[in-house]
Amino acid sequence: MSVRVLVADDQEIVRTGLTMILNAQPDIEVVGEASDGRRAVELAQRLRPDVCLLDIRMPGMDGIEATRALAGPSVADPLAVVVITTFDLDDYVYSALRAGARGFLLKEAGPALLAQAVHAAAKGDALIAPSVTTRLLKAFADTVPAAPPKQPIEALTDREEQVLVAVARGRTNKEIADELFITLSTVKSHITSLMTKLGVRNRVEIAMWAYETNRTRARG
Repeated sequence: MSVRVLVADDQEIVRTGLTMILNAQPDIEVVGEASDGRRAVELAQRLRPDVCLLDIRMPGMDGIEATRALAGPSVADPLAVVVITTFDLDDYVYSALRAGARGFLLKEAGPALLAQAVHAAAKGDALIAPSVTTRLLKAFADTVPAAPPKQPIEALTDREEQVLVAVARGRTNKEIADELFITLSTVKSHITSLMTKLGVRNRVEIAMWAYETNRTRARG
């Protein structure tokens, strides 16, 4: 069964390119296109695609507002959103992830990574372009003044701390399993436990919490 995708970008040539790349995949189908955030939200709410691929910078309602409307904390039945941008340290990326986005990609990522991000989001996982994961999160953790990070409802185990740092460094589940010499199912169990203890919804928010609490710095 194909993953149904909505593509939103204000540049027609980019939108067309993304649509062509995705439709060329045997198990992905673009079911709608939008040139601005407001139209993207309207279409997404009507079509209920598996994944919404949103450009951050769009006229009227931008990608952040659109993400919040489709996947924000107050949305009862959130959709999976992946944000895309030309800039790997765009001021808006952190806000988009905070708004509920499940992934972040550069427009130059290429067909393979684009398809991977779409599949990850559709499955409930999150993917941030590996080349910018740690740099992006660290930069915003260092520069964005925020309220003190909330404390976990239950203390993290040593193993959960290790998984937390690995997630923050952009490792995939398989890479974490290999690094820590544990099974893939054990990694998934630890990530589920982390989400529960930290009160977050996905691995992007796990990573942001790790940076906000200096977990990565403490472990080098």
